[in-house]
Formats: sequence, structure tokens, C-alpha cells
Amino acid sequence: MKKFVLLLVTGLLFFAFVQCEEDKFLEPVSVKIEGLTVDNYPYVDASTAQAPLQMLLACKLLGFRYDWGRNLIDGTYTIYPNWEDIPEGFNYWERIKTSKTHDAILNLIDKNVDFIFSARKMSEDEKNHAKEAGVSLIETPVALDAFIFILNKENPVKSLTTKQIQDIYMGKIMNWKEVGGSNNPINPYVRNANSGSQELMETLVMKGLTMKNWPPESMLGSMSLVFYTAMLDPNSICFSLYYYNEQMIKEDIAKTIAVDGIEPNKKTIRDRSYPFISEVYAVIRSDLDKNSMAYKIYELLMTENGKSVITESGFVPI
Repeated sequence: MKKFVLLLVTGLLFFAFVQCEEDKFLEPVSVKIEGLTVDNYPYVDASTAQAPLQMLLACKLLGFRYDWGRNLIDGTYTIYPNWEDIPEGFNYWERIKTSKTHDAILNLIDKNVDFIFSARKMSEDEKNHAKEAGVSLIETPVALDAFIFILNKENPVKSLTTKQIQDIYMGKIMNWKEVGGSNNPINPYVRNANSGSQELMETLVMKGLTMKNWPPESMLGSMSLVFYTAMLDPNSICFSLYYYNEQMIKEDIAKTIAVDGIEPNKKTIRDRSYPFISEVYAVIRSDLDKNSMAYKIYELLMTENGKSVITESGFVPI
């Protein structure tokens, strides 16, 4: 089953292209920074689930038309510019890239980029790397998200308690019938170490408890694999982010469950009643020149104009 999931996603590589919905590009609403051009736009990186936000922000600031489009490599949706608007010589994917959480943080520490959006704060090994490099980061929350659990659509379980989730991942609960489901073994999946969602699982959910040492075949190397695995494995459980599910997956291929009886949605995220609220961070180096365009973009995100961009992207602004 797990090998089939990998083959399914890998097979999509043969059909890889970007497809914008109805090819109708939206005219950017004016969000400007005086003096910002394609020539001095900073190098920006992001976690996977923050890609639409950073692309929307770039399109608005640079005056590119944009729309949501589907990447058929992994089936996810994000915001893309109208390529006709991009001037010759501007390497869009070099300036505005998505290296995933860990690599984006390392790129910022190593001064390969000027600014990042991150799904979490630095992990301990990233802090050590920053210390060795003589770099400190400023991590400012700008939006809210939720850490969610994903099951197969046919699984009758609709809600789990925090303790049940902890016990599942510690290997104490091993059958769905123990939590109100069918008499079938539970197949827990995890993400790779240092990924944004794996770190959030450990900090938000486990809170110092030690997860079972799950075998390598239980480790999923991308966020999209979480959903394809849940679609194909009827006994699976894994985790992701609300925003990624709602805005980037969109297809009804798996289901999200309630935690402690509370469904994750924008209302329970906004009022923080859902148990596992995560934050989206705008991150810069502390020595960043305050006259730089990267710093001005960082400042913009704290303004009403910045919050309007965050809202348009689908996140809940702080």
C-alpha cells in the first residue's frame, strides 16, 4: 500500500505542469512599498503551507496578475503569477521559493535568503546552527493556523481526545475499536524529522511525551503524501495543517477529525478554542538593515494592508 502511494505521486511527474483555474488572472489590489522593483525584490523562502501567502505578497508588490493554479506534480494548489507579466531576466523561482520549513530556516541563517515565512519557530538543532553561525533570528507571528489529524474518509471515527492521540502515537492504543471505530489495526504515520509538521506534532501534541519509534515505511516525506496515504490506507492516521488541507489540497480525498470534540475551522482558529493552534511566522535576521526591502516587507505584514494580504491568502491574520 505504502509503495503504491509513492508510485502514484511519482507517476504524476510525467504530467507535471501548472494549470490555472479557467486561466483568469486577478488584477492585483494596490499594496505597495516605495522604491520596490523586480531588481531589488529580496530573496524570500517559505515552508510548504506558506507558499501561497508569499507568492500572493510578491505578486501584489510587483504588480503581477495572479490566480490559484494546480501543480500536477503533487496535485496541490497554490498562487501563481501570470508569467506574461514577469520581465525578462527576473528569476521568479530563485527570488520567491519554497524550500520547506527546515531548509528555509537554514537558508535564512546562512544568508542565502533575506526573509522567510515559517510554519514554526526554530528547533533546537536550528538554534544551535544559528549560534554557531553567529546569527539570531526575529520570529514574529503574523497569522494563525491549526494542526489537524487526517483519516480515511470511510473511517467512522469523528473525534479523538488529545490523550487518545498521544496514546496512539506512543503505541498504547493500537486498534480503532479502542476509540470507537472498527476492529482494525491503527496505522499511524509521521513526517520526517525537522519538517514543520513533525516539529509541531512533538511540541503542540506530545508535549514532552516520547512517540514510539515508528518504522521507516511509516514516515511520509511530503505534506501531500499525508492525504494520498489517508485516501488509500483505510486504517491510517496522520497530521497536517488546516490551511494546507483547505487551500492547497482542496479535493475531498480524506477527512479531518475533531479534537476533544472541537472541529478545526476558521472560527475555532480565530477564537483559539481548537486545541492545537499553530502560528505562521515572518522571520528575519536580527541584523537585517532596516532600510532594506526585506525589512520593509516584514514591517508591511504588521499593517492593515499586510493583514488584508494574509486574509486574501486564506490565513487568519493576528
